[in-house]
Amino acid sequence: MGSKYRKLTFEKVKTYSIKERFSKVHQEEFARPLDRQSSLAKFVESLPNILIGKDFKEFTQRYRQAVQENKMVLWMMGAHVIKCGLSPILIDLMEKGYIKHLAMNGAGAIHDVEVAMWGTTSEDVATGLQDGTFGMAHETAAFINEALSNNLGNEKGYAEVIGEKLLRLHAPNAHVSLLASAYRLDVPVSLHPALGTEIVHQHPNLNGRAFGEKALLDFQLFSHSVAQLTEGSVVVNAGSAVILPEVFLKALTVVRNLQFPAYGFYTAVFDMIRHYRPTVNVVQRPTQPQGKGYYFIGHHEIMIPLLAAAIKS
Repeated sequence: MGSKYRKLTFEKVKTYSIKERFSKVHQEEFARPLDRQSSLAKFVESLPNILIGKDFKEFTQRYRQAVQENKMVLWMMGAHVIKCGLSPILIDLMEKGYIKHLAMNGAGAIHDVEVAMWGTTSEDVATGLQDGTFGMAHETAAFINEALSNNLGNEKGYAEVIGEKLLRLHAPNAHVSLLASAYRLDVPVSLHPALGTEIVHQHPNLNGRAFGEKALLDFQLFSHSVAQLTEGSVVVNAGSAVILPEVFLKALTVVRNLQFPAYGFYTAVFDMIRHYRPTVNVVQRPTQPQGKGYYFIGHHEIMIPLLAAAIKS
């Protein structure tokens, strides 16, 4: 029985040889298996030259080249990187000259100070929120807020006064403190807090004048390092979804307004999901037209050690 509907038949379709076709994937780009004696360098080399595997190898090569050519290597990071236990990895990179400026959000100071002074951090927010005790540990607020107040009127920035205080007080765990280590190593470090977003702002000892003064000084310090992002430099944003991508965009605008040649650098975002602001404010907009941006998705506690090991290998 015939159908009442008309159909298109394919007898006259034109075809061509696969040998004439452009193909995006070739077998020589495939991953290569390793044996148990293989080094990390061999592991990175064995990754497929396809998609993110290719990007990762390309970015680590650009990172190594930036270090070899003494270019600016600027790291921005959210506080979650500290909570994942990765401070020793970043300190090692600073010691070896693989990080030339470290920028953190305000929460980074909180977790860094708590680890340095008391060896513990990261409270149970859901539980503390029920009875209003979240963020009310008085030692943390006293340390940070008093450090800012005691330095009101001088030229020291937010991160500098805290790092200096940690070393002066011989913090028991200063060896795993990013702020203390950066201060010790003379690596510029800046904190970029936002009023009302951190637990130390809940305490009566917060001095608004000191907070604003020190935050501005750190923005100026950060902008000075952004001004050194010449061709071939590298920017890494690890785990900051909003604050540092916005700060970076504003600082870059300032330095270009002042006629610094901050073009042709390479950026990479390392985070657990793709966010809008890191995508547009770190990967896309700043690298136009000469540079290039990359986005790597994965857990910090795996991806950051992998990156550090790859660039050193």
